[in-house]
Amino acid sequence: MFAQSSSDTTLTGTESQIEWAERIRVNVAREFDRVANAFRTVAGKQTAQGRSETQKVLAILEEKRAETMSNRRAGYFIRDWQELNDQVRQLIFKDSRYQAIQADRTARSDNEIQKNAAEGIG
Repeated sequence: MFAQSSSDTTLTGTESQIEWAERIRVNVAREFDRVANAFRTVAGKQTAQGRSETQKVLAILEEKRAETMSNRRAGYFIRDWQELNDQVRQLIFKDSRYQAIQADRTARSDNEIQKNAAEGIG
């Protein structure tokens, strides 16, 4: 078993696992950056309330990034992150804080629809 330092996290595993995981970690970091940039772009086009919620989602994203990137097992990156699909998005979607934000958005939307219906709009 070897240990090799990467950024601020020392990975453990065989030498070849560590080398492989290091390459994967670079792509994982880029994927977190890509998703964060997409949320920032959306935030720039939102109302103040939407922007506030998106900032909360970005905070969740950064927490998930820290948790993921601090994992010391090379095998974790090889097993769970070798093929990048929508893992970052799924990490966010499964978070209870994100689910609460979505529930609030749905409730507001439903209330707006009911209000408009009562007023004969739309």
